[in-house]
Amino acid sequence: MQTPFLPITIRGLQIDPPLLLAPMAGLTHSALRQIMFGFGGVGLASTEMLSAKRLPTESPRVSPYLIRTPIERPLSYQLLTSTPDEIARAIEALHALKADSIDLNMGCPAAAVGRFGAGFSLMEQPEDARRIVAEARKRTELPLSAKIRLGSELDEAKLKGFCTMLEAEGIDLLSVHARLKNESFARRPRWESIAGIKKWLKIPVVVNGGIFSVEDAENCLAASGADGLMLGRGAAIRPWLFAEIARHLCGSTIAEPAVSLPAVYGSFVDNLNELFRPEYRLGRLKEYTHYFARNYAFGHYLASRVQSSTSVEEARERAGVFFADGA
Repeated sequence: MQTPFLPITIRGLQIDPPLLLAPMAGLTHSALRQIMFGFGGVGLASTEMLSAKRLPTESPRVSPYLIRTPIERPLSYQLLTSTPDEIARAIEALHALKADSIDLNMGCPAAAVGRFGAGFSLMEQPEDARRIVAEARKRTELPLSAKIRLGSELDEAKLKGFCTMLEAEGIDLLSVHARLKNESFARRPRWESIAGIKKWLKIPVVVNGGIFSVEDAENCLAASGADGLMLGRGAAIRPWLFAEIARHLCGSTIAEPAVSLPAVYGSFVDNLNELFRPEYRLGRLKEYTHYFARNYAFGHYLASRVQSSTSVEEARERAGVFFADGA
């Protein structure tokens, strides 16, 4: 085991252990976040990306993007916007929601996001990004972070200019998905590129991408020298991954996770039924099952049975048969 890496503190918020949940569309909602916090080891969780334009009119009692339970703390709310004009009302709404931290999405490469100048497009329009950060910093004293990628190509000068601009305008923490814009998840992350970013900045730098095990976490830290790790798909597949990494790399005294896969899946379904309106449940169950099924050698059978289900009850029954068959 390597030397434990230390908690991150930004504007009074302690991220301990320095393990963060990546925002993931359709996944990082309350039903899954509760399970992750239940296992332990989550230093800072995240919402899905939230439209800054729609956020002020969303109801936290109904919106699946905003529902939150007391266990889910600390929680960062990620804003998606292309203009500073939407920032003031969005941040006012986040203050009312008692957000613990605010993140600005500057890394999503989806074409639908890029068409209106948000996500990764802001890395290609640095003046727009600067104005958004400046407006956000003016509107809140909460910790303010940004999530980016390495760029559309390997251009160190361009990346350095963008990162140092974010720091100068008031970003407190930078998380970096260690891939280029068009690189797929199948491509090995460029963890070593984060080491360069660390040298340019005084603020904490968190690395994201390709962390599915304790061994991946060790290798990522060795290559990147990052201040923290951001877990995405690996934690969706195995919500206890935070606890495993915290035990092995952060000196945590969290008990070794006792994992029953059917129980984890059942808890997820229970959370969906308890928290969300019926119309919001089945799609989220299908999305999660796509990842959860990877815990099984023949998990594609589970995924296909749930994908073809027409109700949560049918999906749960089919999953129960799969578990009972000794999968």
